[in-house]
Parts: sequence; structure tokens; C-alpha cells
Amino acid sequence: MAAGSAGGAAAEIAGQGSPRDPAGAAQPVPPMVRFFTINSVLAKHDGLRRAASMPVEIAATDPAKTDAVASDALQLSAITGPTDEPFGLMTFRAPEGPLWVKWRAIQSAVAREQVSIAQCNRDDARCSIAERSFVGLMRAAAAAGTAHDRAETVNRGVNRAVRYVSDDQQHGQADVWSAPLQTLRSGLGDCEDYAIAKYALLRAAGTAEADLRLVLVRDLAVRQDHAVLALRIAGQWLVLDNRRAGLLEGRDLQSLMPLFALDQRGVSLFAAPYAERPHHESEDALAPAAAAVAGGGDPGPPLLL
Repeated sequence: MAAGSAGGAAAEIAGQGSPRDPAGAAQPVPPMVRFFTINSVLAKHDGLRRAASMPVEIAATDPAKTDAVASDALQLSAITGPTDEPFGLMTFRAPEGPLWVKWRAIQSAVAREQVSIAQCNRDDARCSIAERSFVGLMRAAAAAGTAHDRAETVNRGVNRAVRYVSDDQQHGQADVWSAPLQTLRSGLGDCEDYAIAKYALLRAAGTAEADLRLVLVRDLAVRQDHAVLALRIAGQWLVLDNRRAGLLEGRDLQSLMPLFALDQRGVSLFAAPYAERPHHESEDALAPAAAAVAGGGDPGPPLLL
């Protein structure tokens, strides 16, 4: 990806004046431009905060101007053109960090829970209360008439089964992600826990994994970090939110700034707000991998953070 910086040119013009042609007419001064690859941007992500006074960097439309275009470089047309991701924005793989640790730990925990859920689905007499609740919601969703009805059944069911509490209230620390049976067992959770439970239930009810994204957003209306579940139905992305019984679309989503998408591929960044995006609370490394999920669990292979 090639990008340029125009801030230095403005300062040079202010200090030296604009050059003129022999007739005395002022000539435009081209901006000072520098180029870099997407890998260099990602390398700086975790350790660099851009100061407000630094020059604004913009994408160049001519990638041939740089001699270091990586094979995975993002073209400007790809960012501004239509995409098949939620909110109509392009995504790309996020750098390794706390979000990868949390998501891999949740994926491992969900996989372990699926064993007891499958057992319960075969024999109700062997179900715990949490497993019976999950299987009941799963069966109701699977029996729904349409994909939209299935999503509404899961959204309403989880919203009713779980009472919202902050992680500080429930766990005594910030940003703990719980697996679905843990959430249903306690009947408590925050926005990530609702979204994770809905993700697992829709998968169990037959929704294709490629049509689901757990999305971390910034709610600009209330200036808070939030998490929702995005679901694609017939090519259109809808959103399941713990604050609403119905599915959200269109104007309902205008206050949400998408930051990260989590799915079977891992953790992705939304490209458009990347340069000036706010920091999401889930990016903080507040606990080791083994403690990232309430109740512990195998976080998977060690990561270089």
C-alpha cells in the first residue's frame, strides 16, 4: 500500500512563500510524499500512537511509485469499492495481540462445550440446566421458518436468558469473555458474552460459519465500546444486539463504528477507520491467555504479542 504525507509541504510554503513563473504567477507546490507498505503500518500498530500534530497520510493512487509494494498490499480501489463484509467495509488480518488470545481461547472453550451439548441433544436426562437451555434455544431456532426468524429467535432468547452486568461486577476485572454455557449457567454477562452465545447458537442451528461475524464497535451515540453479532442473510448483513429485540439494519447502524471482526478466520481490522480509529477496550492485555475466559481453559499455542 502506498501513502503520502502533505503536512510538510504546507509548512514549507508558509516559511518560504510559493515559487513563481517568469510572468510572476504563483505556481502550485506539490506535496511532500512518502510511501510505505501495509506491513510497515501493522508493525507500528501496537506501539505507536499518532500525535494530532503529525501530518495526515493519504493513500496514493499510483502503486508503481513505490519500489516496496508487498504481495498483500491493499489498493485504494479495494477500500473504496463494494465489499462483502459487514458495514460495507473491507477487512484485513489484524496484528497478533490480546484479541487473538481472547478469540482463540473462546474458540477452544466453545469446541469443548459442543461435546456435552451434543450429548444433551441426544439424551435430555443427562443435561445440566445450562445445556438444556442451550439445546432448547438451538432447537427452537432450527425449527424457525426462515433464516430471519431463526436469527430473531436466537436474539430474543439470549437477551431474555442473560441479565447484563459489567465484567467488573461479575468477575472483578475488566473484559473477561465467557463461553456460551458459562454465560447461560450464570445468567449474567456483558455485550461480548451475549454475542458469543448467539454466534454459537446460530452455528449449532445450522447457520454457515462464513455468514457470521462477532463485531467489536464504538457506539458513537453513547461513546462506549460495544460488541454485536453480524449475520448475513441473502447477501445482506443484519446485526443482533443485546439492547434490541429486533434485528438491526440500515439507519439503525449509523451510530456504530466497526473496529474488529472475529470469525472462523481469526481477527480482522476494518480498513476504513483504521488510521484514526478509537482504541477498543478489548485490545488491552489485562490477563494471561489461560485466564482470558472465565473459568480458565486451554488458550491454544503460545503467541508472540
